[in-house]
Formats: sequence, C-alpha cells, structure tokens
Amino acid sequence: MYFEVAPHVWGLKILFVNVYFVQNPTDHSWVLIDAGMPASAPKIKEVASTLFGPGVKPSAIVMTHGHFDHRGALGDLLKEWEVPVYAHPLEVPYLNGTSSYPPPDPTVGGGMMAWMSFTYPKRPIDISEHLQALPEDGSVPGLPEWRWIHTPGHSPGHVSFFRESDRSLIVGDAFVTTRQESAFSALTYREEISGPPKYFTPDWKQARTSVEALSELHPEVVAAGHGKPMKGPEMQQALSTLAQHFQERAVPKEGRYVRHSAMADESGTTYVPPQQPVPVLKMVGVAALTLAAGISLVRMRRRKAL
Repeated sequence: MYFEVAPHVWGLKILFVNVYFVQNPTDHSWVLIDAGMPASAPKIKEVASTLFGPGVKPSAIVMTHGHFDHRGALGDLLKEWEVPVYAHPLEVPYLNGTSSYPPPDPTVGGGMMAWMSFTYPKRPIDISEHLQALPEDGSVPGLPEWRWIHTPGHSPGHVSFFRESDRSLIVGDAFVTTRQESAFSALTYREEISGPPKYFTPDWKQARTSVEALSELHPEVVAAGHGKPMKGPEMQQALSTLAQHFQERAVPKEGRYVRHSAMADESGTTYVPPQQPVPVLKMVGVAALTLAAGISLVRMRRRKAL
C-alpha cells in the first residue's frame, strides 16, 4: 500500500500522484507533504494510522504546490485534523481562493495525460482558515532536519524539501521520475528522470533554473510527485544530464508557454500569454484521442458495473 523512501520517510501512490509521510525522529510527530487527489483522504488516513498509530494526526500539512492532484484531499483531511497547512507565499493565492492557475496546454507532451489536461481543474480552493506561509528562513515546520527550497517553474510558489544528513530530496513536480505526459507511464510509474509535467508548466526558464539547483545538491535519493523514488549513481547521472540538457530534454519545441511565460506575484496570476494557433491536423488528432479515452473510460465503468 505504501512504500519506504528513506529513514522516517514513506510515500503513498494515489492513482498517478504521490503523497509523503515524514516523521520527526526526535518526538515521533509527523508531517504530511501534499494531499493527493480528491476522495483520497480515507487512504491517507489509513496509511497514517498504520505508520503512526490510530488517531495520530500530523503536526502540519506542507505543500510542494497547489495543483489539483496535490491538494485534492485537503478539505476532507482538515475537517478531521484541524492542522496548519504551509505553502510558499507565491502559492498562497491558489489556496485561499484568490487566483486561478494559468490554463494547462494540451498541445505539448504528446501523451494522453497531456491531451486530457484541458479538463483538469485550475481554479483555486479556499483553505485560508488553516493556511500559513512557510517560514522565510527555509525551515520546515515540524521537521527540524529538513529545509525547503523555492523551485518555481511548474508553479510560482513550488518548493522542494531537502534533508542534508542523508541527502534525501522530495521534489514535488520540479522534476518527476516517470514520463507524466503518458497515461501508461503515469499509471505504471515506468522509471525515467523527466522534467516537470509539460502540460502544466507555465515558466520554462524558472523550471530549468530549479532543476539545475536541485542537481547541484547531489541527492542520494529523490522522491517526486509522480513516479517511483530513485537513488544511486544512475539517478544522479540522469538528473545531471537533465539539468545540463534541459532545453532539449524537457522543454517542448512549441507551445503556449515556450516563448512567453505566464507571470505571477503574491496576488496570483498576473499575465497569461495567448494560446498559439494549433494546426488543424493536430487539433483533430487531439480530439480523436480524447474521444477514444472517453469511450474507453465508459466501457471500463460498464464492465465494473456488471
């Protein structure tokens, strides 16, 4: 059900996204990093009960960022847990009801997850009653061994978490360890160090800088929002290669945010570049594949019903 990442760090896969449970070994309290998909609260609480004991709630929930697949269970969890939720100040507008994210770009990435991205929620949620900004000094509330690092690009206030003692790195979607644009890879967690999900990354210059900074940490183990944890020399080489060749390996050749980035400040999104014209054949292909995906989903549901 859950998997071990490093000492006192466990992960849980929820459909195609991970959440992480991190324990403070000094007092045995724990922190939840991200909140997965909607309706995943029961799974998260079940694993928490197994790891830490029945009814032991976290000292805090800490967000890498607030995209729909990382915040989905927040509302349900907070009804029971009543704990603070921490995020970077530039991510706060998307979690306090102020601002929507820039629209995803379904024309990039070339996989089913990318083609379906126009359906993904981008509107904010409002958990302002529980929401607090991460400390400016880089400390992580409840986890004295860890520090947060601002790694924007995939979202304005995206952060990653690093533990110096064993060089453990939790990166959210700053980069991922599968090809997230592909439904097959996303669901099966086929291992591959990849850039941030293309369809939901509105600033490629910042994304490149963030990956370069994370590579320079020389992590021993990386745990991403999508994909399996990876460790060892092969992972380090793959991450270094991604950082050195980010433009060729991660950035789409064309797309809404390739030439002009979306912009944001502490009030939320301030500028979104216009969508570029999409070739007719590409539009037809995307529409056909989206329709095929919808038909397959309906058939799967009918089989389950039978």
